[in-house]
Amino acid sequence: MTATPPLPPETPRIGVEQMALLEKLSNACAVSGDERQVRRIVLAEIKGHADEVKVDALGNVLAVKKAKAPNALRVMLDAHMDEVGFMIVEDDKDGLFEFQPVGGIDARTLPGKTVLVGKENVPGVIGAKPIHLTEAGETENKIPIESLRIDVGLNGGGKVKVGDRATFATRFRQVGPSLFGKALDDRLGVATLIELLKHAPENVELLAAFSVQEEIGLRGARVAAYGFNPDLAIAVDSTPAFDLPVWEETENSVYNTRLGGGPAIYIADSGTLSDPRLIRHLAQTGEALGIPFQFRQPGGGGTDAGAIHRVRAGVPSVSVSVPGRYAHTAQMVARTADWENTLALVYHALARLERGLLALER
Repeated sequence: MTATPPLPPETPRIGVEQMALLEKLSNACAVSGDERQVRRIVLAEIKGHADEVKVDALGNVLAVKKAKAPNALRVMLDAHMDEVGFMIVEDDKDGLFEFQPVGGIDARTLPGKTVLVGKENVPGVIGAKPIHLTEAGETENKIPIESLRIDVGLNGGGKVKVGDRATFATRFRQVGPSLFGKALDDRLGVATLIELLKHAPENVELLAAFSVQEEIGLRGARVAAYGFNPDLAIAVDSTPAFDLPVWEETENSVYNTRLGGGPAIYIADSGTLSDPRLIRHLAQTGEALGIPFQFRQPGGGGTDAGAIHRVRAGVPSVSVSVPGRYAHTAQMVARTADWENTLALVYHALARLERGLLALER
């Protein structure tokens, strides 16, 4: 067996500093439409590492790192800051609040989950009728969200108001090779973009979009792409790992991605047919440098590339994602190695980009 050559020394790595950043990002509350906590972290982290930084009308953070080479490609990198969560819609008094989901929440997992509500991160719990009081047949179906309430207790009620966002109270932790935390979709991508800005290849003009409102319709990325008008785009996200060994009492022979398989390069999803030139470029980069990767099998779901590729006259786009289990629940599980290899693959793919790539036939 041929040994895999070591990656070039300039390859950015995941260390203590990067892990601490991911922990801070994961623990922050940034439900779609109220991304301020993550936005503040991003602005602090990229200060001094970009030539231009602005926050647009929707709240996207747009950063530009200029190239040192002439006639450089303008490459947009996107990662969304928002997460799925809840919005308070009615005060039922005595610390009980009716809520609605923001984004695609798995309602089966909600009863008993702890949450943080509003700007003051008021602690609460999602309450349902206790099992002792349920009637025959009630436990066989998932409880409708309309029957659930967020309970913040009598003392917390005065700090919560209609319109406040709420998110899971899960705290990030690293256990051996694994990462556990909420909102790793897409704080893994946000942390990756921050590192790429800090280690930007000099051959491309890097247009970094830390976008808002992805979970409710890819809204921020569309606005960001229109403003940037890039030559091509890469969306860096997290994708569901459909890799449990047993599924519906049969062996799992169909999957989208697997933990430990490296970054997932998208071929197609519900919103995008990825540009084949960019798919080939990413795969060839991984093969040349010995960076493990996998192809995300076609299927549902999608990333901000679904909005970006249709802006203006069209933007050649592809998605690269870190696989993770249990997406859109209180806790995702991912692997550090998959995250580090995603960072390495995107970095070297950027460093190897030449303008002639877009002159090739699709």
